[in-house]
Amino acid sequence: MRMLNTRDEETDVEVTWEDQQKINTFSKLNARLSEAEELLKKKKQEKEALDDLSQEIELFDEEEPVLYKVGEAFVHIPVPRAQKMLEAEQKELEKEISDLQDRAEECEKVMKELKVVLYGKFGKAINLDV
Repeated sequence: MRMLNTRDEETDVEVTWEDQQKINTFSKLNARLSEAEELLKKKKQEKEALDDLSQEIELFDEEEPVLYKVGEAFVHIPVPRAQKMLEAEQKELEKEISDLQDRAEECEKVMKELKVVLYGKFGKAINLDV
């Protein structure tokens, strides 16, 4: 038969409705953070591809039209116009990356605050490491 010591008794903390809401919020934020990090990775790859394309297009002859993808179709457009369109796409992508980074940082900030509160109350009885 095992005797309970004071450490085991401390892990029997009652979970209140407010505590459960905090745990649920942490879980939602963790999912959002994972999603934002995944999207961020994809957007950075897209940006890298656009940067490479931007360097390649500078080598083209300005008098020859280039094929540029618009939606699902490719159209012939002059090189200067393609460069302008490419720059606009790059700026939009940079904005999206910045927004995703901000969203991820906000999630991390709130998660950190929730960890402090929840670990303060539950100690080793809860695992919030992701």
